[in-house]
Amino acid sequence: MVDKSWGAAPSTPSFRVRTNASPDERAAERARAREDRSRERAAAMEQRLEIRAVEREADIRAREEARTARRIEEERKAEGDPHAAAAQRRRGSGRKDVVRKQRDTRGYTTIVDIGRMRELAKRGASVSGLAGAFGITEAEVEAALAGADAEQPAE
Repeated sequence: MVDKSWGAAPSTPSFRVRTNASPDERAAERARAREDRSRERAAAMEQRLEIRAVEREADIRAREEARTARRIEEERKAEGDPHAAAAQRRRGSGRKDVVRKQRDTRGYTTIVDIGRMRELAKRGASVSGLAGAFGITEAEVEAALAGADAEQPAE
């Protein structure tokens, strides 16, 4: 235990300051001191919360500005070379080096393979679906399938 004679003052005095105040007055003074400390703590907490809110808003603004700048940069790169822009684009999976283009298939011809058509019909393809897939009329599909039934030997 350290006493006053060693030169180190304890954090709280171990002796009571003598006053002429009554015990009720001293209790009221302690209550006022407690309320003052409580107000100071509340004000400090309020100030910390406000500072944190301002910092959070600044962080949000900075992230949004960086995101916007990144988008603008990506668009600028995409104007020059769409393949490079496609390679840089973030995708979950798939090829990253090819720009996807819709292929023009208007000039393509579909080979009407009756055997293939019959196989698809056995698997449950509808007459209208087969007509759309092979680019022929439903009557032609029915004729091709009817020929299949005539060729099948009776079991």
